[in-house]
Amino acid sequence: MVDIVDAPQVTDIFLGKLYRRIKPSLSFRAETKEEFEEWKHALKSKIKELLGEFPEPAPLDPQLLSSEETERFIREKWLIQSERDCFVPLYLLIPKDVKGRKPAILCAHGHGPYGKDPVAGVHFNDPDRKAQILRHNYNYGEQMAEAGFVTVVPDWRSFGERIAYHNPYPGRDICNIHFIQHLILGRTLLGSNIFDGMRVIDFLLTRKEVDPNRIGCMGLSFGGTMTTYLALLDERIKAADIICYATTTEHYAISRPNFCGSQLVPFLYKYADVPDVIAAIAPKPLLVESGASDTCFWIHSAKKAHETIRRAYKVSGHPENLWIEIFPGEHSFSGRKAFDFFKKFLMLKEKTQ
Repeated sequence: MVDIVDAPQVTDIFLGKLYRRIKPSLSFRAETKEEFEEWKHALKSKIKELLGEFPEPAPLDPQLLSSEETERFIREKWLIQSERDCFVPLYLLIPKDVKGRKPAILCAHGHGPYGKDPVAGVHFNDPDRKAQILRHNYNYGEQMAEAGFVTVVPDWRSFGERIAYHNPYPGRDICNIHFIQHLILGRTLLGSNIFDGMRVIDFLLTRKEVDPNRIGCMGLSFGGTMTTYLALLDERIKAADIICYATTTEHYAISRPNFCGSQLVPFLYKYADVPDVIAAIAPKPLLVESGASDTCFWIHSAKKAHETIRRAYKVSGHPENLWIEIFPGEHSFSGRKAFDFFKKFLMLKEKTQ
């Protein structure tokens, strides 16, 4: 808990009171399937408006930078163009036993100095990189490829190679700087990253190994933020795993600030809380993972989020599509249910084409 001086002139005191006065106008209140559909449409439209207009897509112009074989998959490194003059480095992991078209999963990284690399299992034998993978069970892109899925792992703006593995503004949060710079230029940082994620899916769909009707998305922490909005806004994503992100605005933004500019939809709380946004993914198959000992997104706020999400899936008519896991761990990928979840919803009808 942040230590805030209890005095009426302190801004944090005012913000807490302001938060309690605001009643988001698009909070989930639906009681019928019809009301749910109307609410979902209204919330999605508002979120698109708040994120700002997406840029014009540029030709992908994919460039293969490297390729290496492991025992169970091939790891390729690519560079694609999302919008004019904007390039996204990514890893593509292809299981060696590919026969016909396979399901694919976009694996979104969270905060950390190495961006996509640990999620794709890339550590260059560096002890710090290995430790990050071990601490967060962070190589879920690699693990899913070993389980038979094609996986793609991009760098988001403000991370990894997209800042040359270096913060050029020492002592300042580069996500916040890029958030402000994007706003100055008429963009939002999160909206731009969501656009990049959609372009990564465009790239996936050019691959002969990938079944375009069986695309998933998963991510830890900020990767959970990305997974939430991509699953909500991109209909090509058929199943999603949100890892250690389900929370409330009160917890992660007001009483115990734990966010940065890369995660923010401007003015969102005027209309909806984080659990409402996740709930609007219904009835799409969704796994929500929450660590019982997570000190970034504490379990008490996660449970509040779970309640809203459960109600939405029930009202949508498909409670069976929601899997919630509270696992005995910290801020990390559990892996206890994710493999069965994606096999059920993405490998249900294996095809050979």
